[in-house]
Amino acid sequence: QVQLVESGGGLVQAGGSLRLSCAASGLTFSSFHMAWFRQAPGQEREFVAAISWSGGSTIYADSVKGRFTISRDNAKNTVSLHINSLKPEDTAVYYCAARSRVYRFGTGSNEYEYAYWGQGTQVTVSS
Repeated sequence: QVQLVESGGGLVQAGGSLRLSCAASGLTFSSFHMAWFRQAPGQEREFVAAISWSGGSTIYADSVKGRFTISRDNAKNTVSLHINSLKPEDTAVYYCAARSRVYRFGTGSNEYEYAYWGQGTQVTVSS
C-alpha cells in the first residue's frame, strides 16, 4: 500500500520559513517524480514545485520561484519543500504527490498524471 505522509506545516508569521517533508512508503521511490501542490480555501489545487526521480531537475510555479526549494533523498524516501519569505497568500493545504518516471518530467504540473497523493499539511501565514 502506497503512503505519502506530509509533515512540517503550521502557523507562521509573514516573512518566516518552514520546511515541509513527505515520507513515502510502499513504492519504489526512485521510480517516481515527486511534486508539491497546494490548495487554498475556496480555490483550485495548484502546482507548486516538482523534482525529477533522480533529483537532477526541478521546476517551480512562478509564484514561488526564488522562495521555495524542493529536494529529495532517495535513500530515505523523502521529499522536502523549504519555504522562505512566507506570505499570507501562501496559506494553503500542501500536498505531496508521486508520478511515475515513465512520464517525461516536463513541467510536472499536470495533477492528473500523479497517481499517489498525501493527505496534506496545513500552512497558515499570518500578516
